[in-house]
Amino acid sequence: MARVTVEDCIDKIENRFDLVLMASHRARMISSGAQITVARDNDKNPVVALREIADAHLTPGDLKEDLIHSLQKHVEVDEPEAEAAPPMVNNAFAGQADAGGDAQFDRMTEEDLLRGLEGMAPPPEPEDEAE
Repeated sequence: MARVTVEDCIDKIENRFDLVLMASHRARMISSGAQITVARDNDKNPVVALREIADAHLTPGDLKEDLIHSLQKHVEVDEPEAEAAPPMVNNAFAGQADAGGDAQFDRMTEEDLLRGLEGMAPPPEPEDEAE
């Protein structure tokens, strides 16, 4: 690499390790078909990437975000929360809930529950007495 180009980039990205990571990422982007923002001048992709960083055509923050995004395997997408279903109010208690201010819940006695369960069970099959 051109030493002059690296020294020009140090004032933009102070950490040399970060500079190498971001320049190599940009060089890979260029080799995959990304548009370059400086004249190529018969330079290879890493030198072009360093020249872009040195000329401040690319900001270090944008390069860092793009590098992080390219390394992520799972990207979380914020999905809107499902709308809450409106509360189901029994018509018999609707007037009481408004009057009292507190929500009333439908209560069932044990006898009502047994009657309801008996009504749900299929009727017993008649036994064959002819056998």
